[in-house]
Amino acid sequence: MNIDVKELFRDFYKGDILYEYEGDITNNSIDIVLSTIEEKLNTLNVKPGLRKKAFRVIVESIQNLYHNIPEKPPESSKTSDKFGVFVISLHDNCINIASGNFIKRDKIQILKARFDQVNSLTAEEIKYIYREILNSGEFTDKGGAGLGLLDIARKTGNELTYYFHDYNDEFGFLTIVIKVTVNE
Repeated sequence: MNIDVKELFRDFYKGDILYEYEGDITNNSIDIVLSTIEEKLNTLNVKPGLRKKAFRVIVESIQNLYHNIPEKPPESSKTSDKFGVFVISLHDNCINIASGNFIKRDKIQILKARFDQVNSLTAEEIKYIYREILNSGEFTDKGGAGLGLLDIARKTGNELTYYFHDYNDEFGFLTIVIKVTVNE
């Protein structure tokens, strides 16, 4: 079984695709990708605040990929062990960011509950919980504090759209779509 990620992401967007990446999520690839994205964003004819906010969210999204990707399913045709994909598009003066990665099926319900929890919070609640977690000094087994989704929601002020796609008995494929806007 295989997933056509390019087709999967194209369905989410109207507007111009600014950047697409599909492959290894490593320290090296992240540095190159972020440099390229920053250059691309700087050429856009949008408000500087939108470019800056979008770049911060892109960095957080890529860090989430890097820290949370399990190894790909063994039978996948994807060549990367730590496979991820993301697409950045511009539509109606909004920058849309989508990311995707394989996820073990036993993690789907936990992650779905986390997305739903973050999406149910007000901006004030997100800010409060974010500070509480930072002040507690507790870290996850991956070395972070579990702030990624909260941080993205805090920075964008928008709900996080997510989809879980079937892949096989052990893995699903998660896509996250983030809309970045700037206040007038």
